Amino acid sequence: MTRFNEKSEGIKTSNQAGGFAYKQGRGNELISILLTSFAKDDYYGTADDRFERMKNLINSGDPSFHLFAAKAAIYARNVIGMRSITHVMASLLADKINGLDWGKSFYNAIIRRPDDMTEIISYHIGRGQKVTAAMKKGFALAFQKFDRYQLAKYRGEGKSVKLIDVVRMVHPKYNESTNDLVKGILVSEGTWESELTRIGQMDVTDEEKAIFKQQFWAKIISDKKLGYFALLRNLRNIYEQAPIVIPDALKQLTDERLIKNSLVMPFRFLTAYDEFLSMPQDRLIRDIITGLNKAATISLNNVPKFDGNTLVCIDTSQSMKIKNHSPVLSRIASLLGGSLARQSNADIMVFDDHARWFGYNPEDPILTLANSIDPKGGSTNTSDIFALANNRYDRIIILSDMQAWVNNNSHYSTADAARDYNRKFNADPYIYSIDLAGDGTTLFSTNKLIQIAGWSEKVFDLMRYAETNPKVMIDVVNAIEF
Repeated sequence: MTRFNEKSEGIKTSNQAGGFAYKQGRGNELISILLTSFAKDDYYGTADDRFERMKNLINSGDPSFHLFAAKAAIYARNVIGMRSITHVMASLLADKINGLDWGKSFYNAIIRRPDDMTEIISYHIGRGQKVTAAMKKGFALAFQKFDRYQLAKYRGEGKSVKLIDVVRMVHPKYNESTNDLVKGILVSEGTWESELTRIGQMDVTDEEKAIFKQQFWAKIISDKKLGYFALLRNLRNIYEQAPIVIPDALKQLTDERLIKNSLVMPFRFLTAYDEFLSMPQDRLIRDIITGLNKAATISLNNVPKFDGNTLVCIDTSQSMKIKNHSPVLSRIASLLGGSLARQSNADIMVFDDHARWFGYNPEDPILTLANSIDPKGGSTNTSDIFALANNRYDRIIILSDMQAWVNNNSHYSTADAARDYNRKFNADPYIYSIDLAGDGTTLFSTNKLIQIAGWSEKVFDLMRYAETNPKVMIDVVNAIEF
């Protein structure tokens, strides 16, 4: 099925930076927004800009595109682990799918945690919209997924829309837990967060609190009650408050099963790695750094190994390193690009104002390698990649926000540079355009263009099949069932 993967060749436009570009098909543009947005402002635009683009894409589509958009949102939420941007999509689709046979099934499937419901409703009514019948029916079904602990944890006390508000609105099948929630006697007792809060409020000395915290971390790690992402985020607290349990914490951190079930994106390991790397070193911190490298390597063990010659190009320009974009895109590009290069013994090129070769040790741990790729800043000159390339490559993989605007002259685009490279080396490589920003354009017009978006290791799953099916991202979304 190709109706959402319109050819970009010939549909010229300008990108956010004002450079030559080509329009993406609606399907690819929608997917790229969903897989690259934490619903925050970034270098080239605001979160509201992206929401408006999503709204326009949905409004321009027919019912079959609305189904595709619903599948894309479910893929983003349940396979990739994106949250806020899928809440926006759930709201934008509401009036399009209300009354359709699959409407309530979508609203059931998009809910992974109880607070997904409160967030969707809060955003939806904040737009001045009424909660639809499909939304109510789907959320009523979704309540059946959650146990007492989960409902208590995500009650949303103090929020504008609480979980009890959702219960009263959608009328799920009542059980003991929902009854207690309505009565106000379902509380978050026994969660690790509530216990840590209780310790902090105890009327004891700081020394006694420190002992209680150490005992708390020891027990919760021993009982394996800490979720994987919470473990990663609290690693520094555990180091500072209960260093004796670090070996057990690292054992869980490097558990392959826990990593795969967590939906933790690989850049989270790099964030933690940077934090510990900046601290005064001791033996325990070095153990943690080693453990983080091991965990990151496990999280990226689905990296495809390509035959032939491969060039990996990593964008190190100014727009990729801006701190108000969380996460910093250059860190994601370095991590994913370094992983691809190590696996296939590929050449690495970095580019900003100019492209440069990057030498690396393929035996370096992945976080160490990613950390060595320093974003320099400056403009984004993708044309220079093809001018510098001195080999006949089977594939060229570009990880970027795709906002190039530096050209050799006013009429020479990245696509022109790629065609000149092909003629010079009698080459016809696959061009992988790994979009890390979702701004709606691509730099290329070629039949061998493979457009993929996102920051997850799932990018590698798609790349594994892309050369036999360049539309793999569209087809993976279309295959979602709910």
